[in-house]
Amino acid sequence: MKRLIERSRSVGEVLRWVTQNPSKVSASHYPIALHKLGQLLQQQGQAAVNGESRGPGQMLEQPEFQTLCQAIISGCSKFDNFSIVNCLYAAAALGLPGESPLVRVLEDESRSRLGRFNQKDVSMVFSSEANNKALEAIFSSQLFYENRQERFIRSMAEWLPRKAENLTPYTMALIAKYVARHRLREPRLLDTIANFLLKRGEQLDSKVIQKLVFPFSRMNYRPSNHSELFPKLEAILEQKAGSSPLATVNILMSMFQLSHFPQTVLHQVFSPAFITNVMSSPYALIVRRYLSLLDAAVELEFRDYSGPRLDPRYRVLMFEHALTADEANRKYSYKGLVAEALRQLVGEECYRQDEVLPPGYCTDFLLWINRSGTVLPLSRVPAASKAPSAHTTTSSAAISLRSSVLALTSDLQDFAPFAPETPSSPPGVVLSVNDKWHYCQNSDILVGSRAMRDRHLRLLGYCLVQV
Repeated sequence: MKRLIERSRSVGEVLRWVTQNPSKVSASHYPIALHKLGQLLQQQGQAAVNGESRGPGQMLEQPEFQTLCQAIISGCSKFDNFSIVNCLYAAAALGLPGESPLVRVLEDESRSRLGRFNQKDVSMVFSSEANNKALEAIFSSQLFYENRQERFIRSMAEWLPRKAENLTPYTMALIAKYVARHRLREPRLLDTIANFLLKRGEQLDSKVIQKLVFPFSRMNYRPSNHSELFPKLEAILEQKAGSSPLATVNILMSMFQLSHFPQTVLHQVFSPAFITNVMSSPYALIVRRYLSLLDAAVELEFRDYSGPRLDPRYRVLMFEHALTADEANRKYSYKGLVAEALRQLVGEECYRQDEVLPPGYCTDFLLWINRSGTVLPLSRVPAASKAPSAHTTTSSAAISLRSSVLALTSDLQDFAPFAPETPSSPPGVVLSVNDKWHYCQNSDILVGSRAMRDRHLRLLGYCLVQV
């Protein structure tokens, strides 16, 4: 039967083999038949059914095709996983509408089996379900959320622009959350989210907007429509800044990470009214942390700003210790290798690990040098937050910065994913260990928060040596 179906030269022939020989048709034959129908329709442009010129939509009305669909619907609960998945995949390739009984039954059966599917099955299911209801179910699935499906995301980036206007904000926010979690920098998909936001932004709650904006900063990506989108977001925030202060500062942070500074909105969030509102809220501390970092960013990167600033009494460090994610991933990091190299090269008395520098950036390793380019023992550094005095001397154990960096580079060359920069001779040197989670997936582009951290540390006068 498999060979007969595959050798068929017309839609009618496929349908006859399957519908007129039910006792010889097994579950595995149905996806083969659907795939063959799709191939024939694609090759012929229009299928000849009963001697008439028919398209895919018209084929649905044919009795033989209805018989085929009913056979699948009736028996699919007894099909093995492979047959279910392949039927759904073939139905999608055939172009059957999402509301058709066959697709609905296959989708329901697939969702009920998600926990028992292997990864190949899961990937095929996810590349077949394309309507809003199905996408919502997919991106709400914990199994899907925890696994990176790059092939599906690449495929989705091709067809999502055509279907985006039919998606709900909730579904689009789920998609945005997924690509951000897995650091999938797929420009077509990100631009689709941006276009959705541009068209629907005024109708959306600021809490939804922050979810749609976050992937741009996470992936350090300026959407192709940013010249229209960013002013639109500014106008929306001007209207809604006070309705959800936490969402507002999250959106601002995303825009700052992309080096966009909305002046009018800054006037609002640094105003006494906004601050008073925030201080009486349950999320006061986290908003203060964000505002403190935004205020520092204004000082460093937005010199033309002349509006209000954050009252100094409300300023706090953004982070007071190493990030939880970095701590959790420490066993996968090169950081231990770098620490051991530093201990051998300069000694533990000449560097600090996990030092937090204002405005709250955690550094991997911090070394201090004098004007002659010599590494200083910590006992000779007046304060970790200041450059050492030009008159500070070193012990005989101290070594030159240049030889330290060269030796460290040589030792770590086989482990470092990217070549380190060569420092000039600033007073503070930040040795930055960028692991894979600091980059977009399969890319050498830093995630937005890390990129802004590096910009700010350089503007503060530190030299970054990257390994």
